[in-house]
Amino acid sequence: MAKVEKQVKFFYYIKAYLRRILPTSSFSIKIKELEGTLTAGQMELVTSRVAYYCRSSVQSSKSAACCTLKDLRSPVTPKTYYHDTYQYARFFPEELPINFVFGDVTTVPDLPSIVKSRPVTGDNQNSVLLNLDKARHFVWIKNDQPFRTKKDVLIGRGAVFQEHRYQFFSRYFGHPLCDLGQVNAQGGNPIWIKKKMSIEDHLNYKFILCLQGNDVATNLKWVMSSNSIAVMPRPTLETWFMEGSLVGGKHYIEIKDDYSDLESQLQYYISNPEECEAIVDNAHRHCEQFFSKKVEDLCSLKVLEKYLLPVE
Repeated sequence: MAKVEKQVKFFYYIKAYLRRILPTSSFSIKIKELEGTLTAGQMELVTSRVAYYCRSSVQSSKSAACCTLKDLRSPVTPKTYYHDTYQYARFFPEELPINFVFGDVTTVPDLPSIVKSRPVTGDNQNSVLLNLDKARHFVWIKNDQPFRTKKDVLIGRGAVFQEHRYQFFSRYFGHPLCDLGQVNAQGGNPIWIKKKMSIEDHLNYKFILCLQGNDVATNLKWVMSSNSIAVMPRPTLETWFMEGSLVGGKHYIEIKDDYSDLESQLQYYISNPEECEAIVDNAHRHCEQFFSKKVEDLCSLKVLEKYLLPVE
């Protein structure tokens, strides 16, 4: 039986507030300690990911910074963003300046800033990615049923507020290859409303819809860690999961931005299960790089080190 691995919010907040009173070592000691536990291959991965999250030309703007690290000790809404940043910022001197833009960010800040999400293309070097709101976004699937035992249908449950989601549902609600349902009572179209479906129930289907919402598709991480396949247009936004590095036909089934080829894509992959299984394997390999807590900790610390203490 499939197992859904996610953080329990109660314990998440307990740990978050304990960090504010427990002593810590310096960032340099913590980084050295973590580096001593990782293999050469893991260290190479850390170096690559840090360069991806924090562009080499980023410089912290001390004169224009809105806050210092000390300000993270008193979280305001959205609290999880403060907690997730402070988890690693607490190892650095609290007087260091920091800029951050918390929430669903779809544009690039004017100054180098810590963000959860950024545009994939264009000049995005001011957007420094950190793993924020991770209790909600980073959910994994273990021990899923084999791909070939699942239904030849695209399952999709979600809130329909954004125009692009409205367009998709308008085109494919009731289609024989799709099982779509709107879970919000206000907005969208009342004809589309269906009850919410558990993650476990989604896993009975070979194909799972992963449309971007206010920023990235929240369900993409757990879908790619399962034995089902994400179906979506090419991502325009990315987070710590590095959505911009994903390749259509390798990590997910890519459809056009206007969704016009959905039926032909589904029919093709239903007829070619071996290609589907290759996509599942590639998606798993992408997810596996996020499974080591030590790698995650070191990546986060080194991103903040690069941002907070740039080499002049």
